[in-house]
Amino acid sequence: MRLLFVSHSLPPEDQPLSNVGGMQRVASELHEALSRRPDLEYASILMRSTWRATGWKTPFFLVRTYVQLRRRVRASEVDVILFSSMVTASLAVPLRGFLKRHGVATAAIVHGLDVTTPVRIYQRFVPRVFAALDVVLPVSRATGQACLERGLAPGKLEVVPNGVNPDRFKLEVPTEWARDRLARTLSISRLPPDAFLLCSVGRQIERKGFVWFVENVMPRLPKNVHYWLGGEGPEAGRILEAAERHGLNGRVRLLGRLSDRMLELLYRGSNLFVMPNVPVPGDMEGFGVVMLEAGMCGLPTVGARLEGIKDVIVEGKNGYLAASEDTNSFVEQILRYYRDHSRGRASKVRAARHTTRNFGWPSVAYRYASALRGIALDKRLEHPALGREPVLRVSR
Repeated sequence: MRLLFVSHSLPPEDQPLSNVGGMQRVASELHEALSRRPDLEYASILMRSTWRATGWKTPFFLVRTYVQLRRRVRASEVDVILFSSMVTASLAVPLRGFLKRHGVATAAIVHGLDVTTPVRIYQRFVPRVFAALDVVLPVSRATGQACLERGLAPGKLEVVPNGVNPDRFKLEVPTEWARDRLARTLSISRLPPDAFLLCSVGRQIERKGFVWFVENVMPRLPKNVHYWLGGEGPEAGRILEAAERHGLNGRVRLLGRLSDRMLELLYRGSNLFVMPNVPVPGDMEGFGVVMLEAGMCGLPTVGARLEGIKDVIVEGKNGYLAASEDTNSFVEQILRYYRDHSRGRASKVRAARHTTRNFGWPSVAYRYASALRGIALDKRLEHPALGREPVLRVSR
């Protein structure tokens, strides 16, 4: 199968931290995973950009990509085009008739916000994109439901989860060593020996629920429970204000943007990952790749029973779910881990094993290839007179 991957979400190769986020990480790692599959003839059209420059670069990228797609399709170089988000999938609308005449199938990954953005003109355009695509691949059932609510035909829907690179996190170090090394590197005070460390990673925005968690849950937890947050965002000031209001300054710490090395130290040095999301209209949590990163490092998650988070957490395997905005529920689930330190090692092993088996990129890339192979075959059967080479190979 000749697969062409189109994405505008990759960071510059020499500036990997200039454009980080779940969608960006997924695009980069999926690109690598698909390129290594022996059953695909793989090609890509990629835009690498910093976060700040993405906005003005994207329109020019889309124009150039439109031209390239027409050229490659005319040359019979493509069986399936996979768009990494609804942004690049917008090209399927003006190319719809052209691609249909040439028997080329189209698919798009949908992450969440790229379909729920509450802008009226954008929401009017979303159904047209769905109509132009052959299959839509949301990263969770919640994202899939958001697509159906916006006019996607049920027969075009196939959920494929996000993945994580099993080779990204290889550091095998004791918990205490990791947290001390992180503290020294960031020039922050070290934790007391009996500290139980919670962590979160993500853009500090309303739907992540960090302010709510510091305001409501942290004051109810034992005094030796600390909370470290990796990432940046507009809610940082409110998080610190909540911590000060409850006398938590020494127990809540914002670490800022972290390199992959520092991120792994945070995961390895923590006892539990928390994902305390709250519902925000028009801004859903489509999945939550950071939970996979934490799980790959053996860190279980207590997360809100909300949106795409429900597709990541399998209770008893890689964490537990708590009711969103329910203080008692979050306290109860966190104390489940806090009170039984003897479960710590077993919980880490289960989380890492479950994440690798179900969300490692080799497994997820296989699911993508299988879904795309199916729509390529459908297109082949619809256009038997095109005389093109077979689109299927034996998978190895």
